[in-house]
Amino acid sequence: MKEQQFKRTTVTAALPYANGGVHIGHLAGVYVPADIYVRYLRLRKQDVVFIGGSDEHGVPITIRARKEGITPQDVVDRYHGMIKKSFEDFGISFDIYSRTTSETHHKFAADFFRKLYDDGKLTEKESEQYYDEEAKQFLADRYITGECPHCHNPKAYGDQCEKCGSDLDPTELINPQSAISGSKPVLRKTKNWYLPLDEHQEWLKEWILEGHKEWRPNVYGQCKSWLDLDLQPRAMTRDLDWGIPVPVEGGEGKVLYVWFDAPIGYISNTKELLPDTWEKWWKDPETRLVHFIGKDNIVFHCIVFPTMLKAHGGYILPDNVPSNEFLNLENDKISTSRNWAVWLHEYLVEMPGKQDVLRYVLTANAPETKDNNFTWRDFQDRNNNELVAVYGNFVNRALQLTKKYWDGVVPACGELTDTDRATLDEFKDVKQRVEEQLDIFKFREAQKEAMNLARIGNRYITECEPWKVWKTDPKRVETILYISLQLVANLAIAFEPFLPFSSARLRKMINIDNFEWDSLGRTDLLTAGHKLGEPELLFEKIDDETIGYQLNKLEETKKANEAAAYKAGPIKDTVAFEDFEKIDIRVGHIKACERVKKANKLLKFTLDDGSGTDRTIVSGIAKYYEPKDLIGRDVLFIANLAPRKLMGIESQGMILSAENFDGDLSVTTILRDVKPGSKVC
Repeated sequence: MKEQQFKRTTVTAALPYANGGVHIGHLAGVYVPADIYVRYLRLRKQDVVFIGGSDEHGVPITIRARKEGITPQDVVDRYHGMIKKSFEDFGISFDIYSRTTSETHHKFAADFFRKLYDDGKLTEKESEQYYDEEAKQFLADRYITGECPHCHNPKAYGDQCEKCGSDLDPTELINPQSAISGSKPVLRKTKNWYLPLDEHQEWLKEWILEGHKEWRPNVYGQCKSWLDLDLQPRAMTRDLDWGIPVPVEGGEGKVLYVWFDAPIGYISNTKELLPDTWEKWWKDPETRLVHFIGKDNIVFHCIVFPTMLKAHGGYILPDNVPSNEFLNLENDKISTSRNWAVWLHEYLVEMPGKQDVLRYVLTANAPETKDNNFTWRDFQDRNNNELVAVYGNFVNRALQLTKKYWDGVVPACGELTDTDRATLDEFKDVKQRVEEQLDIFKFREAQKEAMNLARIGNRYITECEPWKVWKTDPKRVETILYISLQLVANLAIAFEPFLPFSSARLRKMINIDNFEWDSLGRTDLLTAGHKLGEPELLFEKIDDETIGYQLNKLEETKKANEAAAYKAGPIKDTVAFEDFEKIDIRVGHIKACERVKKANKLLKFTLDDGSGTDRTIVSGIAKYYEPKDLIGRDVLFIANLAPRKLMGIESQGMILSAENFDGDLSVTTILRDVKPGSKVC
């Protein structure tokens, strides 16, 4: 395979913005597949480093800081710690997880820029950018909002519309305004330094389109669509005050563009980890470089960053960039701004000990070639019907039967039957099948191959029925359980890259400290006479109440978003005051209230309207109130509507209610006690 030509592998995972936590979209797109791959390489005894860190200079960080009234450093300190701990608790096994505000990174990124500048690899260019005259500063794209020219979303950003997904230039926005002061920005000239991508287009075409046809279709296709057009110079500096200062004369008040700064963090973090040997991981042609990213970062990692490395000189270029597509949540796009996400730090509290369940489900639903969808019901089904009913069930049966019949000691293998041979033959190539998929970054298929082992084991133990055979042929049961236990041991190896926590527990149950990856597929992993540990359930069922809690949580988020986005509907046409005077609105006291039989929506009210004769009104608010909660209340009603029959009951008026944005009805009441029949004027 191609990777055997390399002595070592540098694996990077996209740097998350330190302005919020990590959600399942990040995990599925980047961190779970990256961790699976790194764990796999380590198991194969390959030389690998896994580099991660927080991106702490993005504009979203300054936006959050301004919103909360704190400094950008306060923001990144808070979220860097949260993100790092979440990754550690979830088993993402970085060799280093650092940050782009470190001294090492600041110096490294500044020196990198300075070399490009000194070597004449950057161009100086004057352009017009939006300027906030009230705040007295140039505006980054994310500091500009306005109406999207494509879908007319009124809250599009200067670089992207989150509603329709269109990439934008700030000058395309309709009615732009500053997110800082709310004022209308003006265009002013400013100077910045650009990376001339157009000068690198030919070698990029040859390197990617001819040299890397093995890249995933989504990665290759996006690169090709860019390279088929004329690449344009891209600014590597910005007029901001948060970031790494531009280290050249004339760079005052400017910082390195975050997409110049952030990928260099991979290199500076490696230097922080390995100060004396970092260069072999980034400059030795016998090192393989692999970037794990989401699809929104493809252009930067496949075109911009390689151009930076090439222009600098001396660096290796990425050998593969296995980017995933996006993961949706309950059929809706994950959005941090709308809080439509499953946050890792919350999941770890609400689902303690279930890191591997989420790892399994995200891998099974991995958006490797197209956008995919996460639902809590699917999460529950995969846990209960696959991890519990297949994998966990087989392990528990094999270990419990061994404990029952041989006091937890591995029995000897006797004469094999055709069923035994067929089962052994079925899983002998498991190592090759799993490796074939992992080597080409097909983690979903690789995990399926691992789960296949458990299916083979379950089928084998069900067909052999050792609990029945024991009564007539105990010797035969020894062989059945010996083979079953070999399958159990193989599962501990096969699932190690995918489900590290469960594999560690399983190794404890079979009393084995560690396995070599090369042992996968062997039928003598547990020798006769080996004492097993104490069996326990590897996975547990997740009940409807637990899933209901998560679904309710999302429903509350949806309601909060709808409330935040609420805008009153248009006012009806103007009516003459004389027409309004025709409506007689009165106060009524509710003496009795009951549901109307065979009508789910209707309540029957008995009102004291001050006339001395009770009034009956039927109202369609049964969905929103219990009758007992309304008795004794004073409400407003229209007294001079023509009566009409509803479900055979004559309704003599209309009780007034206000309709909320979500359709909820609220009966109108009064603030002070007044007599029934009082007019509303």
